[in-house]
Amino acid sequence: MLLSMVCWGSWANTQKADAGWRFELFYLDYNLGLLACAAVLGLTFGNLHPGAPDSFFANLSSASPRSLLEALAGGVVFTIGNLLLVAAISIAGMAVAFPVGSGLGLVLGAVLNYLVAPSGNPVLIFSGIALVCAAIALDALAYRDHAKTAGAGASTSTAKGLILSIFGGIGAGLFYPLIAKSLTGAGHLNAYTVNVVFGLGAAVSAIPVAYVFMRWPVAGAQLRLHDYFAGRVSLHAWGVFGGLVWGVGTLANFVASSVPMIGPATSFSMGEGNTMISALWGVFVWREFSGATRGTRLLLALMFFAFLLGLTSIALAPVVR
Repeated sequence: MLLSMVCWGSWANTQKADAGWRFELFYLDYNLGLLACAAVLGLTFGNLHPGAPDSFFANLSSASPRSLLEALAGGVVFTIGNLLLVAAISIAGMAVAFPVGSGLGLVLGAVLNYLVAPSGNPVLIFSGIALVCAAIALDALAYRDHAKTAGAGASTSTAKGLILSIFGGIGAGLFYPLIAKSLTGAGHLNAYTVNVVFGLGAAVSAIPVAYVFMRWPVAGAQLRLHDYFAGRVSLHAWGVFGGLVWGVGTLANFVASSVPMIGPATSFSMGEGNTMISALWGVFVWREFSGATRGTRLLLALMFFAFLLGLTSIALAPVVR
């Protein structure tokens, strides 16, 4: 769970380093890296004992159509939700899109995951979720206040941005319950197999969904497919690397959710602590809050404190009855 939190909170650094590459084009490379990571890990760690019934190919061949469709659908829903959220951030700003999308995704995903596979202390799980949501809101307030003092102005909130944020958050919250269902029941998938099927669904759907954003962009000029192939190798490499990082974190989260005493609700909620990791990158590496006022620094301190309390509560949920 900790590894997934770190990876999910760190992959966006590759997009920041790849600033010259539009998010629609970056996302195609990102999904290529995600699928490649899932395939390599599935064929290696997931197939250490080829003759075992839970080895990669044995599990794939014995999987029910229901489990396969749920994992594929999870990848499709993830792609749609993630691209909607990125698009919302590009037009409505971090202070509007991120708390709406991430907060909604966390609450919706955790509740649905708990209904699919109830495990862990519900009081600790949902108390932790509430604290993480509060931390996300404090993070958004800190970004907004710093933008004002820096003279950049608050991020412009538009009806389109809010709608995209809401639907992006719904997608972020709905994809994981589909994965949780594919990991249970007759003919279920294991963590390594579901990761490959999920990655395939995400990668295949990324092409048409990204193309829609390229032809009808929410910001900037219209793009065409040949713009993707015109990019330098270095531009493509950052996106692929970002997908690899996210892919490692995703597999780690699926493996953790497969442990009976943990379950998908705890694993997903812990992984959603990635907001704290991304904030750490922004504060201490990218220096996004350089010259911040005392009020902004107080909001950041409260944000980190709320995150730590929330993540501790979620981490204790499997062992405290």
